[in-house]
Amino acid sequence: MAVRSLCFALGLVLLLAAQQQRGCAYAILVVPDPQCKSQCGGVDIHYPFGIGDNCSRSAGFNISCQVQDGVYKPILGNVQLLNISLVHGTARVLNHISTYCYNTSSGRMNGSAWYLDASTSPYRFSDVKNKFTVIGCNTLAYIADSNGTGYQSGCVSTCQNASDLANGSCSGMGCCQTAIPRDMGYYDVTFDGRFNTSQIWTFSRCSYAVLMEAEAFNFSPEYINTTKFNDTNAGQVPVVLDWAIRSKEMSCEVAERNNTGTYACLSDNSACVDSPNGPGYLCNCSEGYQGNPYLSDGCRDVDECNSSPCPSLGGICHNTVGSYRCSCRAGRKFNGQSNTCDPDTGLIIGVTIAFFGLLIFSLFGYMILQKRKLNQAKREHFEQHGGKLLFERMRSERGLTFTVFTEAELVQATNNFDKSTIIGKGGHGTVYKGIVKGNMPVAIKRCAIIDERQKKEFGQEMLILSQINHKNIVKLVGCCLEVEVPMLVYEFIPNGTLYELIHGKNQGLQISFSTLLRIAHEAAEGLNFLHSYASPLIIHGDVKTANVLLDENYMAKVSDFGASILAPSDEEQYVTMVQGTCGYLDPEYMQTCQLTEKSDVYSFGVILLEILTGQVPLKLDGPEMQRSLSSTFLSAMKENNLDAVLPSHIKEQENTELIRGLGELAKQCLDMCGINRPSMKDVADELGRLRKLSLHPWAQIDVEIIETQSLLGGTSTASFELDTATTAGYPTQEGESLPMNPRSSYYAR
Repeated sequence: MAVRSLCFALGLVLLLAAQQQRGCAYAILVVPDPQCKSQCGGVDIHYPFGIGDNCSRSAGFNISCQVQDGVYKPILGNVQLLNISLVHGTARVLNHISTYCYNTSSGRMNGSAWYLDASTSPYRFSDVKNKFTVIGCNTLAYIADSNGTGYQSGCVSTCQNASDLANGSCSGMGCCQTAIPRDMGYYDVTFDGRFNTSQIWTFSRCSYAVLMEAEAFNFSPEYINTTKFNDTNAGQVPVVLDWAIRSKEMSCEVAERNNTGTYACLSDNSACVDSPNGPGYLCNCSEGYQGNPYLSDGCRDVDECNSSPCPSLGGICHNTVGSYRCSCRAGRKFNGQSNTCDPDTGLIIGVTIAFFGLLIFSLFGYMILQKRKLNQAKREHFEQHGGKLLFERMRSERGLTFTVFTEAELVQATNNFDKSTIIGKGGHGTVYKGIVKGNMPVAIKRCAIIDERQKKEFGQEMLILSQINHKNIVKLVGCCLEVEVPMLVYEFIPNGTLYELIHGKNQGLQISFSTLLRIAHEAAEGLNFLHSYASPLIIHGDVKTANVLLDENYMAKVSDFGASILAPSDEEQYVTMVQGTCGYLDPEYMQTCQLTEKSDVYSFGVILLEILTGQVPLKLDGPEMQRSLSSTFLSAMKENNLDAVLPSHIKEQENTELIRGLGELAKQCLDMCGINRPSMKDVADELGRLRKLSLHPWAQIDVEIIETQSLLGGTSTASFELDTATTAGYPTQEGESLPMNPRSSYYAR
C-alpha cells in the first residue's frame, strides 16, 4: 500500500480558524476596499472573492497573490487558483495526482496519496464536472469521503500490454473513471496493495489516481509508462469546486426572510438561487441585467439592441431599463404578439397557406420515406443477424422449439417496454418481464451492444443455444432479429436468486444447509453440461450466486449465458477485455485475459465459500486483510484453521467430514493456477458424494421433500424490484464500480 508521504489539505478550513463559532463565519458583511486588486497572474478576482485585507466577503473567499517559479499566481488556501465564475458559482484549482510506483531498488511499492479537505469551507467538489480517474495496468484505487466513514467507491484499471491501449479510451483498459456524489467536501485516495506493478514494471511502473475535471482529461497510452506525474509541479490537474454563500441561512427563502445585514445579494437587480451542490445559495443578476450581484451597484442594464432583437425589415430597437421595445418605420405596423413589422395582410395569408401546404405535403412524403427506410432496415438487420439461416434450419428440423419474435410482439408483451416491467438492469442491457402469445411469462433481454463478429454469427449461435436443454439451465425460448441489437427471450424464473437466499431479502426463509448444498450441486451440474456436453462448449464467464436462479420448486437454474460467451475456436479469439464481477474474478484471467472453463471453476469456488460462511465475496468497509472472502478463506486453510471462517451454526450442527470435504473442494477450485483446479464434472461429482455423507439416502430424501414443501408453503419474498440507489441486475463490466451492497441479477450481465 502506498505511503501517505505528504497529506495535502485544501487549507480552506484554516482560513476560517479565526472565527470563534462556525455559525458566525459570515456574521460580518465586508465591503470591498476600492483599492483592492482585481487581478493576479492573469486571473480576474471578483467580489465576494478578494486579494488582501477587507477585499473579500469572508476568510473563506480570501485569495493571496504569491510569486512561484518567478511569476505571480493566485492561491486559494494553499492550492493554485485557475479561474472563478460568478454566474455558475464555480472555481477551478490545481489538484495533486496520487502515485503508486514500483521501486526497483527496494523491490517494494511506494508513492504518495493525497487528500483534499474543504468540508467546513464555502466549497464542495462538483459532482457534475469532476470524475475520479485512475490510470494503470494493474491498479485498484479507492476514493472516500469523511475519512472512510461516508461515501466510498473505487475504480479498477488493467491491461495486458501497452499495445492494447487506445488514445481517448478510458473504459477499463489502462484507464477508468467513476462519478462522485453531491455535497462532497472531502476526498481521500488509497491504492489496493493486491494490485501492483511489481510484475509489469518494465512497461508500466506506476499507477495514478486523482479527482479532476472530466473535460480536462484525454487518455493517452503514453501515461502508462511515464513517471513525470511523480513530479510535484507536473503532477497537478484541474478540479472544479462549487462555491456558495454557506451560512446559518441555508436557503434563499430563509436568507431573504431573516436578512440581518448578512444577505449576500446586494444589488437591487439581483435574484437569489439555491445552491445546486450542498446547502447555501448564490446570487444572479435579474433578466435584462449583467455584472456582479454581490455588489450594491453590480448589476447593470444590458443594451439588448446590440444583438438586434427587433424585426430585420423596418424594425427599430429602443433600449429600456431591464428590457427593450421595438417600433417600425413609416408604412409598416409593429405587431407585438409576433414581434414583426407587418406588410400587406393578403400577402401574408397567401404565403402562409402556401407554406403550410408545402409543409404538409413534405411531411406526408417524409413519413412514407421513413416507413420504407424502417422496413428496409428491419430486413437488413434480420438478414445480418442470420435470420434466413434460422428459418431454414427451423423448416428442416421441425422439432426445433425456438421462436423468432417480431419487434411488435415484444413491444406488446412488455407494454412498450414500460419501466414497471423491468426485472433486471446492468451495463450490457435491461431485462423485462413479458407475456407472449399463449399467456406464457418470459424474460426479455434488451441488449445494450453487440460487436460485429457476433452480428455475423448470431443466427448460428442462437441455434446452438436454443438446443441446450438441461433442467439446471435457463431455457432460451427465442429471439428478435429485426432490430439493430438482437433481443433474447428466456423462460421466466419466479423465485429470485441464490444470492438473495443467502444474503438478501429471502434470508427469512430459514433455508437449511443441506438445501443450499443441493442448490450448489444442481448449479454445478448445469455448468458441467455447458462445459462438457454443449457443442461447441460454452464458458459462462460470470459465475456467481446472483446468476443462479430458483424456479417455483427452488431448483437451481444457471443464467446469464448467451451469444457472447461461446468457447472460441482459435487462440486469437481468447483475448478479450477483462469482464466479470469483483470478488468472483479468476486471478489468472486478470493477468492473461484468457477466459477458460477453469475460470468458471474458480468463480464456483467463491459460491461454495458463500454457502459455507454466509458472507459476501468482497467487503470494502472492513479491515483490509479481510475484504476478500477468498483470501481470508485460503489463509485459514493454509493455517489449518477452517473453523475461523465458519459461522457458529455450521460448526455446531453440520457433519465435520462434510464441512471439511466442502472446504477442501473450495480450496481446490480457488487454486491460483487454473491447470491445478478440478473440472466442473469433478466438482459436481464431489458435491454429489458430499451430500450423502451426513444422512442416509432415504432420510435425506424425506428432509428435502419437507424443506421444499416448507418453502412453497411460506410467503416468498422474492421479487425483482430494483433499488433506485443501487444498480441491480446485470453488473457493468467496463469501468465497473466496486459494489458497496451487492444486489441480485437476472439472466444477463
